[in-house]
Amino acid sequence: MVERGGSGVPGGRRKQRVSMADVAQLAGVSSQTVSRVSNGHPGVVDATREQVLAAMRELGYRPNSAARALRYGQFNTIGVILFSLSSTGNSRTVEAIATHAAAEGYAITLIPIDVPTQDNVLGAFTRMGELAVDAVIVIMEVHLLDAGTVQLPPGVHVVVVDSDAGDRYSVVDTDQADGARKAVRHLLELGHRTVWHVTGPQTSFAGQRRTQAWRTVLEEAGCVVPPPLYGDWSAESGYAAGLELAQPPDCTAVFAANDQMALGLLRAFHERGLSVPHDVSVVGFDDLPEAAYFVPPLTTVRQDFAEVGHRCVQKVLQQIRTHGGSSPGTDLVPTSLVVRGSTAPPLC
Repeated sequence: MVERGGSGVPGGRRKQRVSMADVAQLAGVSSQTVSRVSNGHPGVVDATREQVLAAMRELGYRPNSAARALRYGQFNTIGVILFSLSSTGNSRTVEAIATHAAAEGYAITLIPIDVPTQDNVLGAFTRMGELAVDAVIVIMEVHLLDAGTVQLPPGVHVVVVDSDAGDRYSVVDTDQADGARKAVRHLLELGHRTVWHVTGPQTSFAGQRRTQAWRTVLEEAGCVVPPPLYGDWSAESGYAAGLELAQPPDCTAVFAANDQMALGLLRAFHERGLSVPHDVSVVGFDDLPEAAYFVPPLTTVRQDFAEVGHRCVQKVLQQIRTHGGSSPGTDLVPTSLVVRGSTAPPLC
């Protein structure tokens, strides 16, 4: 039976929270030493560190991260705001950010936004403030920032991914245009007279950059520019485009703006009796882990998502540690072309 004024503790007194002084007394060290162990400071002798950790375990001591944050003005948390977790690029970038943040002793707090509007973005920043983060990484897969309809709050440590807003913010992005140029030039160098294209969504910054580069390479080479077919990143949209592209007899090469749509193309061509790469060559973009196991294995442009995540974390940490703002500029991560079995010279 619980006594009055108590919580099941004999004498009716509440069990007090274990303090740093309690740990220090049991371990036979100073409170300062306990603090250094708690904060992961490297300047502690291994034997002493283990002694303190053993005392923490015995007493059930947990460092008060909130109090530490108030004391040092730092929460060791990075917020991530993004518009979609379903796309390959976004999910792999978030994974890389989380991995590199953890290596630096930081956690991440994730807030997805269903509809990319000014109010929703500002609401996400307000929520981030309530959750106490040190900086924010914004993954904008649509070119909302480019139109100037969304302005990020001033005075916030921020890095933006996948946006043409380097004149206002610190931006990290894959070199989308150069990757597309590599894909199209590869097909032209094989001897194809032109290259058809299945685009990403028209609202996508990455898709827009890839389409622009495709068109520019063809124009510079003096090739006919076929009408693009619009996709939405899904294999289904690639399949629908493939059924259309199976009709023109002069379609011998296709650049798909991502690997999922390239997968849809492969199925459509197979169903229409076209052999890849003998009748038509296909190049994708992303280099999914599964791309090497498509039938045939897919030639594609490899994005280094791990490096994008690493650079994002390094940039926000630099802002945090120097107490500086977001320095405008765009940091482009190079791509590479991975040639596999889905491309070959045309038969004629």
